[in-house]
Amino acid sequence: MSVRHALLALLSEGPKYGLQLREEFEARTGEVWPLNVGQVYTEATGPQKGFQITEAGEQELAGWLRTPPDLASPPRDELVMKVLVAVRLPGTDVHEVIQVHRRYLVELMQQWTRIKEEEAEFDLGLALVVDAELFRLDAVIRWLDAADGRLKRAATEPPRQVPAALPRLRRRVGVHR
Repeated sequence: MSVRHALLALLSEGPKYGLQLREEFEARTGEVWPLNVGQVYTEATGPQKGFQITEAGEQELAGWLRTPPDLASPPRDELVMKVLVAVRLPGTDVHEVIQVHRRYLVELMQQWTRIKEEEAEFDLGLALVVDAELFRLDAVIRWLDAADGRLKRAATEPPRQVPAALPRLRRRVGVHR
């Protein structure tokens, strides 16, 4: 998340003090992402320093809102790395590794669901954050299930011949740099 751009969005509503920016940022993000006051004050100034958006800031904000994030390459995901390492680590039951993480993610989903039921109904920002997190966790669980199934099938199938040179992922998804 671009804190800078979120702060510009708040300033687009009118001038604000640093503490006000911090409080509004946290309120509008469902109080899920606390903001360090140093992220508001990039220089040594007091808590009553006023900020307002400039024309350049308005243009930057408009551009940022309309520019899709670069999702062409998979993110460096720790869970994916764990599964990839566990597959090749002698003495490691990759299926058990997957199930440990799956159980944890289901518990997290249950916690987020409770938050949704108890608090998100009254706070639109929190509701949107909770929905996004539930969808994200669900996708990770589905990936773990798919990975577990693929690994079980691979264990029963004969190994395939691997081409000498595999194309790079970016070429596969049609991203040119």
